[in-house]
Amino acid sequence: MSITTEAELLGMQKISAAVAETLRQMREHARPGMTTKELDDFGGELLAAAGARSAPKLTYGFPGWTCISVNNEVAHGIPSASRVLQEGDLVNIDVSAELGGFWADNGGSFVLGQDLHQRQPLVEASRQILEKALSQIKGGVKVSEIGFLIETEARKRGYKVIKNLAGHGVGRSLHEEPHDILNWGDKFNRTRFKKNSVVAIETFISTGSTYAIEQKDGWTLLGNKGGFVAQHEHTIVVTDGKPLILTAANGI
Repeated sequence: MSITTEAELLGMQKISAAVAETLRQMREHARPGMTTKELDDFGGELLAAAGARSAPKLTYGFPGWTCISVNNEVAHGIPSASRVLQEGDLVNIDVSAELGGFWADNGGSFVLGQDLHQRQPLVEASRQILEKALSQIKGGVKVSEIGFLIETEARKRGYKVIKNLAGHGVGRSLHEEPHDILNWGDKFNRTRFKKNSVVAIETFISTGSTYAIEQKDGWTLLGNKGGFVAQHEHTIVVTDGKPLILTAANGI
């Protein structure tokens, strides 16, 4: 969507604050021994308390309030009563929701407890690369330039990117134009960021895989070459200068 009125901006700020706070509290609430369903139910209660509705459940009938991916799961992990979180797990929580006709999307990967498997550097790379990418986005910048930046920064750190997952427009629905804010520089993509547009920018930084493959459950994505992936995502409003990061309150 494109922000054209103060009411639209306020609407986006309200839902963005709700998903950001939900993500922040879910991360703080997570602990070893907890199932991903227990963590998801906690997130669902937070969204309900804010008057928000789970976007993946509302849009796609996803079997959970949020997506919780653990260790080798790239994205869209289904919360499960049989998946027990362990010390040192690489956990990704993706929270998206609707409130008053406005939609926002954000997420973040983190190591649960002690970094027993040395995955914190991957998490930090994902977070830092997203921050750098956001700092370069403004009206008129080519979407492909941001993808090239993300891929280049990942390579500098010894990592790869997932090429078939992307950021996207958001605001009046969960996924809007542009649908192809990729993590690599597609020279054939001539789309440019537009001032006042709302987009969700996300990194998918990988230790080995370059493509995400859907599993038999119809949701969970795993890497084509194994390894691990860290993701971070913010919903922003594009401006003439630095973007307005609507979900910045999550601290991710």
